[in-house]
Amino acid sequence: MSPSDLLPALPFIIVSVWAILLLLFDLFISNKGITAILAAAGVAAALVAVIARLGSYQVAFNGMIVADSFSDYLQIVILATALLGIAVAYDYLRRMNMERGEYYTLMLFTVSGMLLMSLAGDLILVFLAIELLSLPLYVLSGFARPEKSSEEAAMKYFILGAFSSAFLVYGIALIFGSTGTTNMAGVAQSIAGDQADPTLMIIAVPMLLVGLGFKVAAVPFHMWTPDVYEGAPSAAVAFMSVGAKVAGFAALLRIFVAALPELAPAWGPVVIAVSAATMIWGNVAAIAQSNIKRMLAYSSIAHAGYILMALAAASDPTVADKAVSAALFYLFAYLFSNLGAWAVVLAMERSKGGGLRIEDYAGLGRRRPALALAMAIFMLSLIGVPPTAGFIGKFLVFGVTIEAGLIGLAIVGVVTTLISAYYYLRVVVMMYMRTGEPESRSEGWLNRTVGLTALATFLLGVLPGPILILAGSSGFITP
Repeated sequence: MSPSDLLPALPFIIVSVWAILLLLFDLFISNKGITAILAAAGVAAALVAVIARLGSYQVAFNGMIVADSFSDYLQIVILATALLGIAVAYDYLRRMNMERGEYYTLMLFTVSGMLLMSLAGDLILVFLAIELLSLPLYVLSGFARPEKSSEEAAMKYFILGAFSSAFLVYGIALIFGSTGTTNMAGVAQSIAGDQADPTLMIIAVPMLLVGLGFKVAAVPFHMWTPDVYEGAPSAAVAFMSVGAKVAGFAALLRIFVAALPELAPAWGPVVIAVSAATMIWGNVAAIAQSNIKRMLAYSSIAHAGYILMALAAASDPTVADKAVSAALFYLFAYLFSNLGAWAVVLAMERSKGGGLRIEDYAGLGRRRPALALAMAIFMLSLIGVPPTAGFIGKFLVFGVTIEAGLIGLAIVGVVTTLISAYYYLRVVVMMYMRTGEPESRSEGWLNRTVGLTALATFLLGVLPGPILILAGSSGFITP
């Protein structure tokens, strides 16, 4: 190891070291709002470090860390998610009597795991990153103690998460047994040179898909999602619904597209089936939900299916670069659309679980027109209606899927998008076409977050050019 090895991992180092220091500082801080500000400052410093190294390619720790344009892009998305997650939690935790400084420390630790996931060039580091991001999330899910629903959510998340981690580590062990290495570049070279044991690889690849499929809430590894989203504190769910998904797809894309391209004929059909099942079940199950947190949980499952369409398309080497770019743009659009929708949920939520029924949004268009307009923008974007960021994201994903020749999968995507319009527009109809006296909170940082995410969702649909260029140049770079 040399000092130069630290530079590619600088954003991760900043966040993790700052989390440790904040854990100590918080002991002497009585106003936990200061802890939130300090946490945001650490995230902002890491974001500056990422932007400062844009366009460079660096490998550190004997190939375990790969800092390229792909990791830079994802780190920007993760850190932006963290900043917005801190903003929505600032007022929410105080209102719900959960204002404890360790919330922000736990959040920084899980952000460090997400950053490490985007940098991982070795399967061992992928496993370590998943554990680093998961363990704080388990605690955040139960942060509303002694609420039984929150404790139940944490327990379910922990047990199923540990089970999925076992699949992942077994898959990594089999790949090591087959190729003699866990370095992704080494694995790719071993497979390309016909040096890998095909029997072990056939067993290992599905295990990797199980372990990472759990993180992105893909069917049939989604069982935890509705219960955890409903029981966990909404501020934590708003953050994890985007951050964990981005980190999971960071690993999926780098492993399957960069390390296992030679095995695409084997894993491609499996990903196609998982993508179709995820889209169908996520959208169909969402129709029956009356609780908006559970509805958004199934919505999150469905959107994992849409992003998996891009991974399926990447099994065709002629469009792999386009598929990765489409997935990256979709994740950026999903950040603002989904986290913005959760911010509105936080504004509507009351203590003891009040304000979480979809019927509670009746009359919001008359009572809080700006809040209702923002929610309408988020719902339309999640459907994929122009001119919103969601439309551009789905246009790119569907386009590359068709280009890869996966016409059937594209048809499933279109049909399930039409199904999703029912439950998303139900919220809009409730806000504008039903009478009621909804209760909502007007809080400084929450209002700013709703406004910022709504504006970003609209502008990304109207002026997607800069992000399209950034996503298009964020493929896997080789030295």
